[in-house]
Amino acid sequence: MHRTRRAFAVALVLLCIAPVLQAQQPSVAPVTLSPEEMDVFLRTAAIKRKARAGKGVTDTIRATLSDGRITHDAQIQTIDIAKTLFSSGKASETNFKDSWRFNIGGYQLGRLLGMNNIPMSVKRTVDAMDAAVTWWIDDVQFDEQGRMKQENRQGPNPERTSKQIANRLVFDELIQNRDRNTGNLLWTKDWTLWLIDHTRAFRLGRELMKPDLMTRCDRALLQALRGLTFEGLNKAMGDVMSKDEMNAVLLRRDLIVKHFDDRVARLGEAVVLFTM
Repeated sequence: MHRTRRAFAVALVLLCIAPVLQAQQPSVAPVTLSPEEMDVFLRTAAIKRKARAGKGVTDTIRATLSDGRITHDAQIQTIDIAKTLFSSGKASETNFKDSWRFNIGGYQLGRLLGMNNIPMSVKRTVDAMDAAVTWWIDDVQFDEQGRMKQENRQGPNPERTSKQIANRLVFDELIQNRDRNTGNLLWTKDWTLWLIDHTRAFRLGRELMKPDLMTRCDRALLQALRGLTFEGLNKAMGDVMSKDEMNAVLLRRDLIVKHFDDRVARLGEAVVLFTM
């Protein structure tokens, strides 16, 4: 009986001091890489483990990479499908493509536009196949479906949240993303919206999909859109994108710029444009 009481007392003391001891442990700061360092890491770090990612239909692999100093996960996609006609349920599409190339194209185009919420994606050979290797997003609290289930869907800064969503709608029109779904819109714990998985984007369509959804735009993003050139696109992503695909981006860019110029003329700049 005495031993039981003594053991209980010791356990109670340990339970009380555990939070104090834990707080005294040195915290490990997350590794911060420059874009150049991250690029080298994704291209050259050894692939230690691979497993099927939980969502999606594009045979996505979640891999753990390490260069001996840094260890971090990445997404690997090797899918590269082209079909004259593709049917899925009631929907069908001509000249269908589902390709790893477009993940890299999405990242590179985002860089040209000054967008920092598209994870870096690089071309690399994995298991003798060309692949897009993409930085895995840390600190995700939920995807778009999860956000819509929250009591407070707009987070601590509703204006910032709405601005991020507005810019996302512009970007998806630019790349003609026909596969944007709640699973590839990720919200990190700081309420930053990350855009992932663009394998079914970059169609050749010469019209905007849903222009009425584009009601507002960041001034800096609109200015960057105006500055896009074929030479700039070709330099950034000519190794993974065709000329037709890049020209289609520029054609849709013209439509988007005209769309917002018309809205500004009709409603006023203060209503249409914002600064992040």
